[in-house]
Amino acid sequence: MLIPYDQLEPDTLTRLIEDFVTREGTDNGDETPLETRVERVRHALSRGTAVIVFDAEHQQCQLALRRDVPKEWLED
Repeated sequence: MLIPYDQLEPDTLTRLIEDFVTREGTDNGDETPLETRVERVRHALSRGTAVIVFDAEHQQCQLALRRDVPKEWLED
C-alpha cells in the first residue's frame, strides 16, 4: 500500500526520511550532510519519483523509487 507523503505529520515524515538516509549501506561513503540528504529525498517524494510503501504484513514503512514499485500499487 502506498502512503501519500503529504498526509504524514511533518515530524513523522522527517523521522522516516532520516531513518532511510542513515541506514547502513545507504551512504556509500557519501559525506553529504544529513539535512541535504533529507531534502533530496523530500524533493524526490514531492516530484513523485519516490514513494512511501507500507507493508501491512510486517507493519513497516519503507521508501522506494516509484519505478521499483509494482504497477498495480500505483493504480489504487
